[in-house]
Amino acid sequence: MNPSEEHLQQLTRRHFFGRSSMGLGTAALASMMGGVGPASTASASGLSSAPHFAPKAKRAIYLFMAGAPSPPDLFDYKPKMVDKLKADLRNEKYEDGSPVLRTRVTTMTSGQSSFPIAPSRYKFAQHGKSGAWVSELLPHTALMVDDLAIVRSMWTEAINHDPAITYINTGNQLPGSPSLGAWLSYGLGSANENLPAFVVMTPYWTGRQDAQALYNRLWGTGFLPSKHQGVALRSGGDPVLFLSNPPGIDPSDRRRVLDAIAQFNRERFEQFADPETEARIAQYEMAYRMQTSVPELTDISSEPQHVLDMYGPEVKKPGSFAASCLLARRMMERGVRFTQIFHRGWDQHFNIPVDLPKQCLDVDQPSWALVQDLKNRGMLDDTLVVWGGEFGRTMYCQGKLTEKTYGRDHHPGCFTIWMAGGGVMPGVVHGTTDDYGCNIVDSSGAPTEKFEDGAVHIRDLNATILHQLGIDHKRLTVKFRGLDQRLTGVEEAHIVKPILV
Repeated sequence: MNPSEEHLQQLTRRHFFGRSSMGLGTAALASMMGGVGPASTASASGLSSAPHFAPKAKRAIYLFMAGAPSPPDLFDYKPKMVDKLKADLRNEKYEDGSPVLRTRVTTMTSGQSSFPIAPSRYKFAQHGKSGAWVSELLPHTALMVDDLAIVRSMWTEAINHDPAITYINTGNQLPGSPSLGAWLSYGLGSANENLPAFVVMTPYWTGRQDAQALYNRLWGTGFLPSKHQGVALRSGGDPVLFLSNPPGIDPSDRRRVLDAIAQFNRERFEQFADPETEARIAQYEMAYRMQTSVPELTDISSEPQHVLDMYGPEVKKPGSFAASCLLARRMMERGVRFTQIFHRGWDQHFNIPVDLPKQCLDVDQPSWALVQDLKNRGMLDDTLVVWGGEFGRTMYCQGKLTEKTYGRDHHPGCFTIWMAGGGVMPGVVHGTTDDYGCNIVDSSGAPTEKFEDGAVHIRDLNATILHQLGIDHKRLTVKFRGLDQRLTGVEEAHIVKPILV
């Protein structure tokens, strides 16, 4: 048996699908060659033609606050906790079964003999017609609550950052699964053949500097073709690595090199039928076209001054959250399907009064400006914007509670996100938590994790994002390791219809 025959016998199921005219590789290549992606046909993997129904949103932006912003200090107002503190319960040692003690889930507070209540030191006020409570740390966000659906009843099983952030972004706590953006690229493709379907930015931050690491698996493709991986824009040098030609190489030289490489890759594909080979051809072609499209995208000199002013004083600083938000809007205009901005530094175990205000200052005005900018341009109706992190924060203090400082441990039991545009109902607040901010509660005040009682698992959030983009999460599948893999996993996931128009 010659090596080619032996290799073909060892082809995986995924490679077998790639050999057919409706395989993943062909679908990937079609997306790069000017089509709108694999929406036009059903692949042999089981993916039905997408969108599966008329989408409310054509594109999406995910503002991801990596490290877990503190709900008790931002959106989940708990006035009774202030009363508890005034009653001098700082050093209360809770009995077994108390709401606070039952929610201690990490080992980082295992050495504490007490769990003192740490109510937010920041003032809250109700805003808009919805009467949503928002902290003074987010004055611009407070101005747009009537544009937002605020979900205070998110929950997850993950208790540490890396598995939690991997879980919400890929649907699995273990590495190796495709990211949300990769699924969207695979299912819908790009509306601009000169830019990727999925772009990622990782701006700098001003809060706690020893932040959790970000790994490229958060925008990776897992078992999908590598063409669907998020393209990371950098703040210095070439926005994308190797975008510029090396010294002495002009565009015609690069074109000849690419043509030669493409010929070699086509010959290899004819021999082995590996869909990754076709994806590689598409990526080379995309990189060539991006030499023109990316510099035009990142040049904001044509933006009116009033627009720059709206995003705030940091907007002209490459690598800032403000600059990233403006670029996200420009990507939406140019047909990028999904943009994700990861803002680090939200892991405030200690010293919240110093670190949290800085984090909020980074993101508050630019987030507001992004939503308003889209709205002013008539794009918010079909652009979905999501803001949130991977889990919540405890109401009790981690470490020593003093008059000047406090910290909060991880808390997966409840946390807050907000969504805007793209068919999301504006001016609503969904879900309720108990007086301690420890548990999601039903209408009777009893703890619950049931969707019908208002609890929203991260699977439900991802299913809802896909739904707004016209995708049935149960039908967006790829056969891998003997299972029909999907972003929302094998457990039940729900569309959060109470927050949708």
